[in-house]
Amino acid sequence: YAPWCPACQQIELTWESFAKESEHLDITVGKVDVSQEPGLSGRFFVTTLPTIYHAKDGVFRRYRGSRTLEDLQGYVLERKWEAVEPVAGWKSPSSIMMHGMAGLFHLSGWIRQIHNYLTGTLGFHVWISYAVFVVVTLLIGLTLGL
Repeated sequence: YAPWCPACQQIELTWESFAKESEHLDITVGKVDVSQEPGLSGRFFVTTLPTIYHAKDGVFRRYRGSRTLEDLQGYVLERKWEAVEPVAGWKSPSSIMMHGMAGLFHLSGWIRQIHNYLTGTLGFHVWISYAVFVVVTLLIGLTLGL
């Protein structure tokens, strides 16, 4: 989820109720703010918000059902998750490829922080920040090419 997301705000009360019922369902319910944890959004390849996953014994399934409390509880109680195809091995959050995706998302966060530092703290114009990134990208490419 993300705090600025309207769909996430809409499901928030339902999700909190679902989390309160989690002990009775013998499950753990959590939420992750993708704006604070970009690596996890990369690892789980989150493209829409909110995104709900069911994980059991290292097998991940994406929940695409209705977002009512009754349907969320039914998904667990009636074991409807068994009929859902697991996330493919190469797209599994524990795969090497998705670890790489998480790294790319972390890198984008660092780039954003550097840009904010250059423009906000140091007061450089936005285009100067862009020029710095262009030069750094070219230097890295030349170095790797050599």
